[in-house]
Amino acid sequence: MLAAPINPSDINMIQGNYGLLPELPAVGGNEGVAQVVAVGSNVTGLKPGDWVIPANAGLGTWRTEAVFSEEALIQVPSDIPLQSAATLGVNPCTAYRMLMDFEQLQPGDSVIQNASNSGVGQAVIQIAAALGLRTINVVRDRPDIQKLSDRLKSLGAEHVITEEELRRPEMKNFFKDMPQPRLALNCVGGKSSTELLRQLARGGTMVTYGGMAKQPVIASVSLLIFKDLKLRGFWLSQWKKDHSPDQFKELILTLCDLIRQGQLTAPACSQVPLQDYQSALEASMKPFMSSKQILTM
Repeated sequence: MLAAPINPSDINMIQGNYGLLPELPAVGGNEGVAQVVAVGSNVTGLKPGDWVIPANAGLGTWRTEAVFSEEALIQVPSDIPLQSAATLGVNPCTAYRMLMDFEQLQPGDSVIQNASNSGVGQAVIQIAAALGLRTINVVRDRPDIQKLSDRLKSLGAEHVITEEELRRPEMKNFFKDMPQPRLALNCVGGKSSTELLRQLARGGTMVTYGGMAKQPVIASVSLLIFKDLKLRGFWLSQWKKDHSPDQFKELILTLCDLIRQGQLTAPACSQVPLQDYQSALEASMKPFMSSKQILTM
């Protein structure tokens, strides 16, 4: 193993409240990048020196070495940055599929999302910009809000607004200059998701892929009836079950092309040696963390 991030889903798995739980005893970590050291005589698709990432969640990447079957791994190009390779298999894949699979968006269309500073949120901003889509990015208010806003705009965010600003009546004027979004991406739940729904265009879709507020999604009856809004969910593990390994590999290579073109970078990261995993885990669970913890082996 070369490097492996700490994602919210990794914490959920350890807590026992994720949709997929490994048999115990288990190793934590659902994604990361490794380098092949040696292969068995029947291995045809991989060779020593190749970079690989897990084909599926639950592989256990928080370790220094491992022996896996060829089918458990997907080769990735080794000419992309290490941090990009380590964070490639979950967040950017989720962002890309949500942008592509729920609404037929065209260049110039807008997308609204909460948790815009998350790993998925940053990937959504960059992939949307590469596709010519405009993003409205909702974040929680914080002391360094201007610094965060500047950083997200440097990634390609068109608008960065706080949860409080989203609730103000003036938001009606906001859409005089841009189309109402037909797609909302929800990682929070609770009041935040209700506000996202209010901003959607008639017939639009809200896709929920996380629940950071640990509160249910509440949709007003009038919005469902009079605006005919759709509520959907997305889980990358289920998408992989519904698609072939070749389709997942194609998705990975599409994202690698964006990385090479400078259109997709890794989220802001802090590299932490594996032996300091406890401080990395504590840091990853603090509120307003603007840096993803990556364990380096």
